[in-house]
Amino acid sequence: MSMSPTRADKNTEPRRFGIRARLLALLLPGIVALLALDSWNDYHALSETVANAYDQSLLEPVKALGNSIVVRPDGKVQVHEAFSVEAMFAATSARYKHLHVGITPVGTDGPETTLMGVPDLPPPPVAPPEQSVGKPVFYDAWYQGRPVRIAALRQTVYDTRGTHDIQGAGDSSSNAAWQVLIQAAESTGPRARAVNESLQQELWRDTRMLVVVTLLIWMGVAWTMRPLERLRASLRERQPDDLQPLDPTGMPQEVMPLVDAVNHHIESHRTMVAEHSQFLADASHQLRTPLAILSIQAGYAVRETDPERMRESLRAIVTQLARTRRLSEQLLALAHATHQDNAGGAPALVDLNAVARAVVLQYLPLARENDQDLGWIDARGDLPFERTGEAAAGDADGEPTRPVLPVHANEAELHEVLSNLVHNAIKYTPRGGSITVSVRRDARYALAEVCDSGPGISADRRASVFQRFQRDASSEARATQGAGLGLTIARSYARRNHGDIELADAGSADGASGPASTAGAGLRATLRLPLVNLK
Repeated sequence: MSMSPTRADKNTEPRRFGIRARLLALLLPGIVALLALDSWNDYHALSETVANAYDQSLLEPVKALGNSIVVRPDGKVQVHEAFSVEAMFAATSARYKHLHVGITPVGTDGPETTLMGVPDLPPPPVAPPEQSVGKPVFYDAWYQGRPVRIAALRQTVYDTRGTHDIQGAGDSSSNAAWQVLIQAAESTGPRARAVNESLQQELWRDTRMLVVVTLLIWMGVAWTMRPLERLRASLRERQPDDLQPLDPTGMPQEVMPLVDAVNHHIESHRTMVAEHSQFLADASHQLRTPLAILSIQAGYAVRETDPERMRESLRAIVTQLARTRRLSEQLLALAHATHQDNAGGAPALVDLNAVARAVVLQYLPLARENDQDLGWIDARGDLPFERTGEAAAGDADGEPTRPVLPVHANEAELHEVLSNLVHNAIKYTPRGGSITVSVRRDARYALAEVCDSGPGISADRRASVFQRFQRDASSEARATQGAGLGLTIARSYARRNHGDIELADAGSADGASGPASTAGAGLRATLRLPLVNLK
């Protein structure tokens, strides 16, 4: 046994993300990614800037020592004013600092002689000879168990005197040049702390920016969603029968199409409810009158003792019952015609010529009973009435022939349209009058015309007679019996099949055949449907 979902079941369904969550889920990852990329770029740029600044600071004592290497008059190589350079180097912020100046005679494989500082600093990386002399080199290494940054400079010192004593060596050499290696080393702690502090400040700034952006997005969405919240609250507070349009005041421009669509739906629903209420009221009124008449006639027949008069009352009851049945059938047809469904069957390829001919055959006995001339003009021209049914019945070999006037419509509804038009013509045409049903085509449409010699309808009343329970106010029309539903049903069915009905004077159609009448006498009802082009 199937059960419909309860409210509790609906509440257990997962809730969809709202606009706030969607915007935050869409924007925040992008903002975080951009801030992370920006922080990463800033970190590398800052690290490079700090490294360059510290490297330049580390290079200054190296250059100062390089400029202080001199050859004394006695031929000894020494560092001039080494104390001043050491004092300048000691003034920097690093705790662990080391200097080294060593010389090696050019052209010999002898050991390096240290002129100043510690003798065991890590040597610079090996470089080609043309790139190793006169150009400073920066590299990272470990010294005494600590990471250090070292700036190294190689240069050559020449002496043109011919005899040369190496300071501290105590002997002479014939070399005319020395290879000098100058190194300055300091721990990497200060520069690492500087980079870390700058990175922390950058991350703190980015975090604050992310929080501010998130709050701005949240507040902006909340402010933007406030009219929608009011709209939702007003809809929830409405009574079920409240069909007033929504108030668009204060709605954002992007929401106005939604409000307009809802108002359009409300207006359509209100119109439909009003039409249904009016239809029920009119139907009740139309049914109340014949039922009251039937009640009076039945009561009169019950009281009557004369058999002949009793039979007259019963005949009157039968006539009134027939009219009431016709009214009930029209009410059901109108309800079906105004209800957008396919209860009557799907549209198909229909021959309008054959349907119109069938309607003429159906109402021919009624027309003869009223002493009326009901004529037929086939779309194929002047053919005997007996032969005009060959298109629907088939050819001599039993094969169905091509439709004369093919249209895409529901055959039952098309039959109902023409039946109402012919029935109206018979009802309003006086005895001895004539009615002509003709079918023809033009460039794009298939046309079925019902032309009568009745009183006609004035031009200013032709639009209103298509409304429910609206009848022509002329004296001839008031003399007939009817509820004023025939044309309403006919037009509703015609429009359901993408067509329409037009009313005109009987003699106003150019080239159309019909009863002889002057312009303005009689009525011409024309059913117009799109013609199907069969190739």
